[in-house]
Amino acid sequence: MAGMTITEKILAAHAGKDRVEPGELISASVDAVLGNDITAPLAIKEFEKTGVEHVFDPDRVILVPDHFIPNKDIKSAEQAKLVRDFARGQRLTNYFEVGRMGIEHCLLPEQGLVGPGDVVIGADSHTCTYGALGAFATGVGSTDLAAAMALGETWFKVPESIRFVYEGELPESVGGKDLILHTIGDIGVEGALYQAMEFTGPVIENLSMDGRFTMCNMAIEAGAKNGIVPPDRTTEAYVQNRAKRPYKFYHSDGDAKYARTVNYDVSELEPVVSFPHSPDNTRFVTEADTVEIDQVVIGSCTNGRIEDLREAAKVLEGRRVHDRVRCIVIPGTQEIYLQAMEEGLIATFVKAGAAVSTPTCGPCLGGHMGILAKGERAVATTNRNFVGRMGHPESEVYLAGPAVAAASAVLGRIAHPKEVK
Repeated sequence: MAGMTITEKILAAHAGKDRVEPGELISASVDAVLGNDITAPLAIKEFEKTGVEHVFDPDRVILVPDHFIPNKDIKSAEQAKLVRDFARGQRLTNYFEVGRMGIEHCLLPEQGLVGPGDVVIGADSHTCTYGALGAFATGVGSTDLAAAMALGETWFKVPESIRFVYEGELPESVGGKDLILHTIGDIGVEGALYQAMEFTGPVIENLSMDGRFTMCNMAIEAGAKNGIVPPDRTTEAYVQNRAKRPYKFYHSDGDAKYARTVNYDVSELEPVVSFPHSPDNTRFVTEADTVEIDQVVIGSCTNGRIEDLREAAKVLEGRRVHDRVRCIVIPGTQEIYLQAMEEGLIATFVKAGAAVSTPTCGPCLGGHMGILAKGERAVATTNRNFVGRMGHPESEVYLAGPAVAAASAVLGRIAHPKEVK
Protein backbone atom coordinates (compact mmCIF):
# COMPACT_ATOMS: atom_id res chain seq x y z
CA MET A 1 0.00 0.00 0.00
CA ALA A 2 1.39 3.38 -1.03
CA GLY A 3 2.34 5.96 1.56
CA MET A 4 0.55 9.26 2.13
CA THR A 5 1.29 12.87 1.27
CA ILE A 6 1.59 15.53 3.96
CA THR A 7 -1.91 16.78 3.11
CA GLU A 8 -3.39 13.30 3.40
CA LYS A 9 -1.63 12.69 6.73
CA ILE A 10 -2.94 15.90 8.30
CA LEU A 11 -6.49 15.21 7.14
CA ALA A 12 -6.34 11.59 8.30
CA ALA A 13 -5.19 12.66 11.77
CA HIS A 14 -8.03 15.18 12.09
CA ALA A 15 -10.57 12.66 10.83
CA GLY A 16 -9.44 10.07 13.40
CA LYS A 17 -8.36 7.68 10.66
CA ASP A 18 -5.16 5.76 9.97
CA ARG A 19 -5.21 6.79 6.34
CA VAL A 20 -7.30 8.60 3.76
CA GLU A 21 -7.40 8.38 -0.03
CA PRO A 22 -7.87 11.12 -2.63
CA GLY A 23 -11.55 11.54 -3.43
CA GLU A 24 -12.67 10.24 -0.04
CA LEU A 25 -15.27 12.29 1.84
CA ILE A 26 -14.34 12.85 5.47
CA SER A 27 -15.44 14.81 8.51
CA ALA A 28 -12.46 16.45 10.21
CA SER A 29 -11.95 18.51 13.34
CA VAL A 30 -10.64 22.03 12.82
CA ASP A 31 -7.99 23.81 14.86
CA ALA A 32 -9.05 27.31 13.88
CA VAL A 33 -11.88 28.97 11.96
CA LEU A 34 -11.56 32.47 10.55
CA GLY A 35 -13.91 35.16 9.33
CA ASN A 36 -13.49 38.79 8.26
CA ASP A 37 -15.75 41.81 8.04
CA ILE A 38 -17.18 40.74 4.66
CA THR A 39 -17.66 37.02 5.26
CA ALA A 40 -18.31 36.81 9.00
CA PRO A 41 -21.62 38.76 9.07
CA LEU A 42 -23.35 36.15 6.88
CA ALA A 43 -21.78 33.34 8.93
CA ILE A 44 -22.95 34.96 12.16
CA LYS A 45 -26.51 35.25 10.88
CA GLU A 46 -26.48 31.58 9.83
CA PHE A 47 -24.92 30.56 13.16
CA GLU A 48 -27.71 32.33 15.02
CA LYS A 49 -30.32 30.41 13.00
CA THR A 50 -28.98 27.10 14.34
CA GLY A 51 -30.08 27.84 17.88
CA VAL A 52 -26.62 26.99 19.18
CA GLU A 53 -25.82 29.45 21.95
CA HIS A 54 -22.03 29.31 22.01
CA VAL A 55 -19.26 28.72 19.49
CA PHE A 56 -17.41 25.42 19.88
CA ASP A 57 -14.32 27.12 21.33
CA PRO A 58 -13.93 30.89 21.95
CA ASP A 59 -10.15 30.54 21.56
CA ARG A 60 -10.37 29.02 18.09
CA VAL A 61 -12.96 31.19 16.38
CA ILE A 62 -10.97 34.12 15.02
CA LEU A 63 -12.54 37.29 13.63
CA VAL A 64 -10.41 39.87 11.84
CA PRO A 65 -12.10 42.92 10.29
CA ASP A 66 -9.65 43.90 7.55
CA HIS A 67 -11.33 44.34 4.15
CA PHE A 68 -13.22 47.65 4.51
CA ILE A 69 -11.37 48.64 7.67
CA PRO A 70 -11.03 51.36 8.89
CA ASN A 71 -14.69 51.69 7.89
CA LYS A 72 -15.04 53.42 4.54
CA ASP A 73 -18.78 54.09 4.73
CA ILE A 74 -21.93 53.44 6.74
CA LYS A 75 -22.50 49.96 5.32
CA SER A 76 -18.99 48.80 6.18
CA ALA A 77 -19.34 50.32 9.65
CA GLU A 78 -22.54 48.33 10.21
CA GLN A 79 -20.86 45.11 9.09
CA ALA A 80 -17.92 45.73 11.38
CA LYS A 81 -20.26 46.45 14.29
CA LEU A 82 -22.09 43.17 13.74
CA VAL A 83 -18.79 41.28 13.91
CA ARG A 84 -17.64 43.28 16.95
CA ASP A 85 -20.88 42.68 18.86
CA PHE A 86 -20.79 38.94 18.12
CA ALA A 87 -17.18 38.69 19.26
CA ARG A 88 -18.01 40.44 22.52
CA GLY A 89 -21.14 38.41 23.09
CA GLN A 90 -19.29 35.14 22.51
CA ARG A 91 -16.26 36.38 24.49
CA LEU A 92 -13.92 35.46 21.67
CA THR A 93 -10.26 35.57 22.63
CA ASN A 94 -9.12 36.45 19.15
CA TYR A 95 -11.06 39.40 17.83
CA PHE A 96 -8.75 42.08 16.43
CA GLU A 97 -9.95 45.68 16.48
CA VAL A 98 -8.65 48.60 14.42
CA GLY A 99 -5.25 49.63 15.79
CA ARG A 100 -4.50 46.05 16.81
CA MET A 101 -5.58 44.20 13.70
CA GLY A 102 -3.77 43.37 10.52
CA ILE A 103 -4.50 41.74 7.19
CA GLU A 104 -5.82 38.39 8.39
CA HIS A 105 -3.39 36.12 6.54
CA CYS A 106 -0.40 38.13 7.76
CA LEU A 107 -1.80 38.41 11.29
CA LEU A 108 -2.67 34.82 12.20
CA PRO A 109 0.79 33.30 11.60
CA GLU A 110 2.46 36.29 13.27
CA GLN A 111 0.30 35.84 16.37
CA GLY A 112 0.90 32.08 16.53
CA LEU A 113 -2.79 31.29 16.03
CA VAL A 114 -2.11 28.73 13.29
CA GLY A 115 0.70 26.22 13.25
CA PRO A 116 2.24 23.15 11.61
CA GLY A 117 -0.08 20.16 11.35
CA ASP A 118 -3.24 22.23 11.86
CA VAL A 119 -6.45 22.06 9.88
CA VAL A 120 -7.61 25.64 9.35
CA ILE A 121 -10.61 26.93 7.45
CA GLY A 122 -11.47 30.53 6.72
CA ALA A 123 -14.24 32.28 4.86
CA ASP A 124 -11.66 33.83 2.57
CA SER A 125 -10.08 32.08 -0.39
CA HIS A 126 -6.52 33.04 0.58
CA THR A 127 -6.70 31.08 3.82
CA CYS A 128 -4.44 28.65 1.96
CA THR A 129 -1.57 30.97 3.01
CA TYR A 130 -1.03 28.95 6.21
CA GLY A 131 0.14 25.95 4.24
CA ALA A 132 3.53 27.67 4.40
CA LEU A 133 3.69 26.45 8.00
CA GLY A 134 2.99 22.85 7.04
CA ALA A 135 -0.73 23.11 7.83
CA PHE A 136 -3.78 22.13 5.79
CA ALA A 137 -5.53 25.44 5.26
CA THR A 138 -8.31 26.25 2.82
CA GLY A 139 -11.10 28.69 2.14
CA VAL A 140 -14.79 27.90 2.66
CA GLY A 141 -18.12 29.65 2.24
CA SER A 142 -19.78 31.61 5.02
CA THR A 143 -22.40 28.92 5.67
CA ASP A 144 -19.70 26.28 6.09
CA LEU A 145 -17.95 28.68 8.44
CA ALA A 146 -21.15 29.01 10.49
CA ALA A 147 -21.44 25.24 10.85
CA ALA A 148 -17.78 24.93 11.87
CA MET A 149 -18.18 27.71 14.45
CA ALA A 150 -20.91 25.62 16.04
CA LEU A 151 -19.44 22.12 15.63
CA GLY A 152 -15.67 22.50 15.51
CA GLU A 153 -15.54 20.28 12.47
CA THR A 154 -16.35 20.29 8.78
CA TRP A 155 -16.31 17.99 5.77
CA PHE A 156 -13.74 17.68 3.02
CA LYS A 157 -13.13 15.69 -0.10
CA VAL A 158 -9.51 14.60 0.20
CA PRO A 159 -7.60 16.25 -2.65
CA GLU A 160 -5.04 14.65 -4.91
CA SER A 161 -1.58 16.20 -4.59
CA ILE A 162 0.76 17.66 -7.19
CA ARG A 163 4.41 17.86 -6.22
CA PHE A 164 6.30 20.92 -7.47
CA VAL A 165 10.09 20.62 -7.28
CA TYR A 166 12.16 23.82 -7.61
CA GLU A 167 15.87 23.45 -8.27
CA GLY A 168 18.74 25.79 -9.11
CA GLU A 169 19.74 29.16 -7.66
CA LEU A 170 17.35 32.11 -7.44
CA PRO A 171 18.66 35.07 -9.46
CA GLU A 172 18.79 38.54 -7.90
CA SER A 173 15.38 40.23 -7.47
CA VAL A 174 13.56 36.90 -7.94
CA GLY A 175 11.57 35.54 -4.98
CA GLY A 176 8.49 33.68 -3.89
CA LYS A 177 6.12 35.91 -5.88
CA ASP A 178 8.01 35.21 -9.09
CA LEU A 179 8.10 31.48 -8.39
CA ILE A 180 4.35 31.24 -7.89
CA LEU A 181 3.48 33.54 -10.81
CA HIS A 182 5.78 31.50 -13.05
CA THR A 183 4.11 28.30 -11.84
CA ILE A 184 0.59 29.62 -12.40
CA GLY A 185 1.63 30.90 -15.81
CA ASP A 186 2.85 27.42 -16.63
CA ILE A 187 -0.05 25.28 -15.37
CA GLY A 188 -2.90 27.81 -15.73
CA VAL A 189 -5.59 29.06 -13.37
CA GLU A 190 -7.24 25.63 -13.37
CA GLY A 191 -3.98 23.69 -13.45
CA ALA A 192 -4.36 22.40 -9.89
CA LEU A 193 -8.16 22.38 -9.62
CA TYR A 194 -9.18 20.92 -6.22
CA GLN A 195 -5.68 19.54 -5.73
CA ALA A 196 -2.98 20.15 -3.15
CA MET A 197 0.06 22.02 -4.43
CA GLU A 198 3.04 20.67 -2.49
CA PHE A 199 6.06 22.95 -2.90
CA THR A 200 9.40 21.18 -2.49
CA GLY A 201 13.03 21.13 -3.61
CA PRO A 202 16.23 22.92 -2.60
CA VAL A 203 14.95 26.35 -3.67
CA ILE A 204 11.98 26.04 -1.31
CA GLU A 205 14.22 24.74 1.48
CA ASN A 206 16.27 27.93 1.17
CA LEU A 207 13.22 30.21 0.83
CA SER A 208 12.26 32.45 3.75
CA MET A 209 8.97 32.08 5.57
CA ASP A 210 7.74 35.29 3.95
CA GLY A 211 8.47 33.82 0.51
CA ARG A 212 6.68 30.60 1.44
CA PHE A 213 3.62 32.50 2.65
CA THR A 214 3.49 34.29 -0.70
CA MET A 215 3.61 31.04 -2.65
CA CYS A 216 0.94 29.25 -0.61
CA ASN A 217 -1.24 32.37 -0.62
CA MET A 218 -1.58 32.18 -4.40
CA ALA A 219 -2.20 28.42 -4.68
CA ILE A 220 -5.89 29.26 -5.00
CA GLU A 221 -5.07 31.23 -8.17
CA ALA A 222 -4.20 27.89 -9.80
CA GLY A 223 -7.52 26.47 -8.58
CA ALA A 224 -5.88 24.49 -5.77
CA LYS A 225 -7.62 23.30 -2.64
CA ASN A 226 -4.51 24.11 -0.66
CA GLY A 227 -0.84 24.92 -0.97
CA ILE A 228 1.66 23.40 1.44
CA VAL A 229 5.37 23.44 2.25
CA PRO A 230 6.94 20.58 4.25
CA PRO A 231 8.01 22.05 7.61
CA ASP A 232 11.71 22.27 8.41
CA ARG A 233 14.22 24.27 10.47
CA THR A 234 13.00 27.52 8.92
CA THR A 235 9.46 26.68 10.00
CA GLU A 236 10.62 25.74 13.49
CA ALA A 237 12.52 29.00 13.90
CA TYR A 238 9.36 30.92 12.95
CA VAL A 239 6.84 29.10 15.14
CA GLN A 240 8.79 28.10 18.24
CA ASN A 241 8.30 31.40 20.09
CA ARG A 242 4.94 32.24 18.52
CA ALA A 243 2.74 29.16 18.69
CA LYS A 244 -0.16 29.43 21.12
CA ARG A 245 -0.82 25.68 20.91
CA PRO A 246 1.22 22.49 20.46
CA TYR A 247 2.06 21.75 16.83
CA LYS A 248 3.22 18.74 14.84
CA PHE A 249 5.39 18.37 11.77
CA TYR A 250 4.09 16.04 9.06
CA HIS A 251 5.99 14.97 5.95
CA SER A 252 5.08 13.06 2.83
CA ASP A 253 6.18 9.44 2.62
CA GLY A 254 8.82 8.57 0.07
CA ASP A 255 6.35 6.34 -1.73
CA ALA A 256 3.39 8.75 -1.53
CA LYS A 257 1.25 8.85 -4.64
CA TYR A 258 1.01 12.11 -6.59
CA ALA A 259 -1.26 13.06 -9.46
CA ARG A 260 1.92 14.33 -11.12
CA THR A 261 5.30 15.91 -10.42
CA VAL A 262 6.31 19.22 -12.00
CA ASN A 263 10.00 20.22 -12.05
CA TYR A 264 11.48 23.69 -12.49
CA ASP A 265 15.06 24.91 -12.78
CA VAL A 266 14.81 28.53 -11.69
CA SER A 267 18.41 29.57 -12.31
CA GLU A 268 17.48 31.62 -15.41
CA LEU A 269 14.19 32.95 -14.07
CA GLU A 270 13.53 36.69 -14.35
CA PRO A 271 11.09 38.73 -12.28
CA VAL A 272 7.59 37.82 -13.50
CA VAL A 273 4.59 40.06 -14.23
CA SER A 274 1.00 38.88 -14.69
CA PHE A 275 -0.79 40.93 -17.35
CA PRO A 276 -4.53 41.64 -17.29
CA HIS A 277 -6.86 40.01 -16.72
CA SER A 278 -5.64 36.74 -15.24
CA PRO A 279 -2.81 35.62 -12.93
CA ASP A 280 -1.72 33.04 -15.51
CA ASN A 281 -1.13 35.70 -18.22
CA THR A 282 2.53 35.93 -17.28
CA ARG A 283 5.56 37.48 -18.94
CA PHE A 284 9.07 38.29 -17.82
CA VAL A 285 9.46 41.90 -16.71
CA THR A 286 11.82 42.57 -19.62
CA GLU A 287 8.89 41.88 -21.95
CA ALA A 288 6.73 44.45 -20.19
CA ASP A 289 8.89 47.58 -20.04
CA THR A 290 6.74 49.67 -22.38
CA VAL A 291 3.65 49.55 -20.14
CA GLU A 292 3.08 52.96 -18.55
CA ILE A 293 1.28 53.01 -15.19
CA ASP A 294 -0.73 55.33 -12.95
CA GLN A 295 -0.58 53.56 -9.59
CA VAL A 296 1.52 51.12 -7.56
CA VAL A 297 0.25 49.16 -4.56
CA ILE A 298 2.79 47.45 -2.31
CA GLY A 299 1.12 45.31 0.36
CA SER A 300 -1.73 42.78 0.75
CA CYS A 301 -1.83 39.30 2.28
CA THR A 302 0.50 38.26 -0.55
CA ASN A 303 3.32 40.76 -0.15
CA GLY A 304 2.70 42.99 2.86
CA ARG A 305 5.29 41.40 5.16
CA ILE A 306 8.52 42.91 6.45
CA GLU A 307 10.72 41.23 3.85
CA ASP A 308 8.51 42.68 1.11
CA LEU A 309 8.73 46.19 2.57
CA ARG A 310 12.50 45.91 2.86
CA GLU A 311 12.72 44.86 -0.77
CA ALA A 312 10.61 47.82 -1.91
CA ALA A 313 12.46 50.29 0.32
CA LYS A 314 15.82 49.12 -1.04
CA VAL A 315 14.69 50.20 -4.51
CA LEU A 316 13.06 53.46 -3.36
CA GLU A 317 15.90 54.58 -1.09
CA GLY A 318 17.12 57.99 -2.25
CA ARG A 319 14.71 58.05 -5.18
CA ARG A 320 11.36 59.64 -5.95
CA VAL A 321 8.09 58.17 -7.12
CA HIS A 322 7.41 59.32 -10.69
CA ASP A 323 5.31 62.49 -10.93
CA ARG A 324 2.64 60.59 -12.86
CA VAL A 325 2.36 57.74 -10.33
CA ARG A 326 0.52 57.26 -7.04
CA CYS A 327 2.41 54.80 -4.82
CA ILE A 328 0.54 53.25 -1.87
CA VAL A 329 2.35 51.13 0.72
CA ILE A 330 0.34 49.02 3.19
CA PRO A 331 2.14 47.05 5.92
CA GLY A 332 0.38 43.75 6.65
CA THR A 333 0.06 44.16 10.43
CA GLN A 334 0.69 46.67 13.19
CA GLU A 335 3.78 44.69 14.24
CA ILE A 336 5.13 44.84 10.68
CA TYR A 337 4.32 48.56 10.54
CA LEU A 338 6.22 49.16 13.79
CA GLN A 339 9.19 47.12 12.62
CA ALA A 340 9.24 49.04 9.34
CA MET A 341 9.28 52.29 11.32
CA GLU A 342 12.13 51.10 13.52
CA GLU A 343 14.15 50.07 10.46
CA GLY A 344 13.55 53.41 8.74
CA LEU A 345 11.52 51.90 5.91
CA ILE A 346 8.48 54.11 6.49
CA ALA A 347 10.68 57.20 6.30
CA THR A 348 12.11 55.91 3.02
CA PHE A 349 8.61 55.47 1.57
CA VAL A 350 7.41 58.91 2.68
CA LYS A 351 10.56 60.68 1.45
CA ALA A 352 10.12 58.93 -1.91
CA GLY A 353 6.61 60.36 -2.22
CA ALA A 354 4.59 57.26 -1.32
CA ALA A 355 1.46 57.16 0.84
CA VAL A 356 1.66 54.73 3.78
CA SER A 357 -1.54 53.22 5.18
CA THR A 358 -2.63 51.47 8.34
CA PRO A 359 -3.07 47.70 7.68
CA THR A 360 -6.04 46.98 5.42
CA CYS A 361 -6.96 44.85 2.40
CA GLY A 362 -8.27 48.10 0.90
CA PRO A 363 -7.31 48.41 -2.76
CA CYS A 364 -6.68 44.69 -3.39
CA LEU A 365 -10.40 43.96 -3.70
CA GLY A 366 -11.35 47.37 -5.08
CA GLY A 367 -12.62 48.34 -1.64
CA HIS A 368 -10.94 51.66 -0.78
CA MET A 369 -7.50 53.28 -0.40
CA GLY A 370 -6.64 53.18 -4.08
CA ILE A 371 -9.52 52.61 -6.50
CA LEU A 372 -8.66 52.82 -10.20
CA ALA A 373 -10.56 55.05 -12.63
CA LYS A 374 -11.45 54.12 -16.20
CA GLY A 375 -8.37 53.50 -18.31
CA GLU A 376 -5.90 53.55 -15.41
CA ARG A 377 -3.21 50.92 -14.90
CA ALA A 378 -1.68 49.68 -11.66
CA VAL A 379 1.21 47.45 -10.74
CA ALA A 380 0.27 45.64 -7.54
CA THR A 381 1.87 43.07 -5.27
CA THR A 382 -1.61 41.66 -4.71
CA ASN A 383 -2.91 38.28 -5.91
CA ARG A 384 -5.66 38.91 -8.45
CA ASN A 385 -6.03 41.04 -11.55
CA PHE A 386 -9.46 40.10 -12.86
CA VAL A 387 -11.62 42.63 -14.73
CA GLY A 388 -12.62 45.40 -12.30
CA ARG A 389 -10.69 43.86 -9.41
CA MET A 390 -9.23 47.19 -8.27
CA GLY A 391 -11.87 49.55 -9.57
CA HIS A 392 -13.33 50.45 -12.95
CA PRO A 393 -13.94 47.48 -15.28
CA GLU A 394 -11.86 49.26 -17.91
CA SER A 395 -8.86 49.63 -15.60
CA GLU A 396 -5.92 47.20 -15.60
CA VAL A 397 -3.93 45.49 -12.85
CA TYR A 398 -0.47 43.99 -13.39
CA LEU A 399 0.75 41.62 -10.66
CA ALA A 400 4.41 41.65 -9.61
CA GLY A 401 6.75 41.35 -6.65
CA PRO A 402 7.74 44.29 -4.39
CA ALA A 403 11.02 45.11 -6.16
CA VAL A 404 9.36 45.34 -9.57
CA ALA A 405 6.50 47.37 -8.09
CA ALA A 406 8.92 49.84 -6.50
CA ALA A 407 11.03 50.17 -9.64
CA SER A 408 7.87 50.75 -11.66
CA ALA A 409 6.81 53.49 -9.24
CA VAL A 410 10.10 55.30 -9.86
CA LEU A 411 10.15 55.02 -13.65
CA GLY A 412 6.42 55.39 -14.32
CA ARG A 413 6.31 52.16 -16.28
CA ILE A 414 6.78 48.48 -15.54
CA ALA A 415 10.49 48.12 -14.83
CA HIS A 416 13.14 45.65 -13.75
CA PRO A 417 14.71 46.66 -10.38
CA LYS A 418 18.16 46.73 -11.98
CA GLU A 419 17.02 49.69 -14.12
CA VAL A 420 17.01 51.99 -11.09
CA LYS A 421 20.32 50.89 -9.60
